[in-house]
Amino acid sequence: MSSNKDTLNISLHKAKEAKFDDFYTQLSDIERELKHYKEHFNGKTIYCNCDDPTISNFHKYFCLKFNELCLKKLITTCYKNQQRDRFSTNSSEKAIWLEYEGTKKSNGIPDKNEIKDGKLKGDGDFRSKECINLLRQADIIVTNPPFSLFREYIAQLMKYKKKFIIIGSLNAITYKEIFKLFKDNQLWIGYGFERGNAYFKTTNPKAFAKGVYNEETGLVKFRNVTWFTNLDIQKRHEDLILYRKYAGHEDEYPKYDNYDAINVDKTKNIPEDYMGVMGVPVSFLDKYNPDQFDIIGIDRYVEDNPDYGKRFKINGKEIYARILIKRKKS
Repeated sequence: MSSNKDTLNISLHKAKEAKFDDFYTQLSDIERELKHYKEHFNGKTIYCNCDDPTISNFHKYFCLKFNELCLKKLITTCYKNQQRDRFSTNSSEKAIWLEYEGTKKSNGIPDKNEIKDGKLKGDGDFRSKECINLLRQADIIVTNPPFSLFREYIAQLMKYKKKFIIIGSLNAITYKEIFKLFKDNQLWIGYGFERGNAYFKTTNPKAFAKGVYNEETGLVKFRNVTWFTNLDIQKRHEDLILYRKYAGHEDEYPKYDNYDAINVDKTKNIPEDYMGVMGVPVSFLDKYNPDQFDIIGIDRYVEDNPDYGKRFKINGKEIYARILIKRKKS
C-alpha cells in the first residue's frame, strides 16, 4: 500500500503531466512567506505574471500592502484561459493586465478607479513578447507559475536577471539545469509552507485522490512544493547545528559502491567531525548555508560519477537522490 506522501507526489506529478496548472495560493501562505522579504520591496516594481488579478491573492496582498511595503508599482497579468469564463464566453477574448501605483486613501484600500486595467493583445502567456516587455520593467517577480513549465519559467527569469519569489515542486531541485543554479548560489529555498503543507484552490478537483483534495474546504494539499527565491534572506546564513559523530559510528555512514563519499540518510545526522564528501537528501537544501557547506554536485550529474546519469548504490541497491556536500573549514 502506498503512503500518503507517495499519493501526494503522484498527484502532483499527474497534475504536471496533464498541465493542471491552475493552483491558487492562499493569502495566509503568501503573508507567512513574504513577511521575510519586506526590506527587498522598498521602491520596487512587482510583477505577478501568472495570476488572474480578479481572484489572485498575490495581487490582493500587494494591493493591500502597497503603502506599507513602499512599493513603486504593481503589475499583474494572467493567461486568458484562467479568466475567460469570468470575462467573456468568447474564446477569442484577450487576456487582461492590471497596474497599480498606490492609493491616497488613509486606510490603504484602493478604489477601483485607482487600478488601471486593459486587455493584452495576446493570450497573456508569460513567454509572449508583451509580457516579456512588462517583465523588463519589473524588479521582483512574485507568483505561483505553472508546475509543468517550471524549467522554462526559471530560465526566463535568469535570462533577464530578475529577482523573484516563486512557488515550485521540490522535485524540480533534481532537474539538471535547476540544480546547477543551487550549486552556483543563484537560487535557494525560501522559508516554506507551515509544517510543509501547501493548500491551493484548484479548477480540477477530480484529478486528485481522496485525502489530497478536501471537498469541505475546496483545497488540494501538497507536501512536495516550496518557495524558491534568489533574494538574500536571513535563513540562508543560519548555521546548521551538528551534533552527531562519525568517529566510532562509521557503520552508520556506509560508503557508496560507485563513489567515494559517505551516505547520510537524514540532514540532522550530518556528522560534525567528518570533513570529506557526504551524500545527503535533497531536503538538505532547506537548511543549506553557503558559509558552512560547499555543494559538490548531485549524484547522477556529478562529473566524476563513473556511472554518469545514474543514482548511487549501496550494496548493489540504488538509493534515492543524493546531493554531495562538503564542510567548509572553520
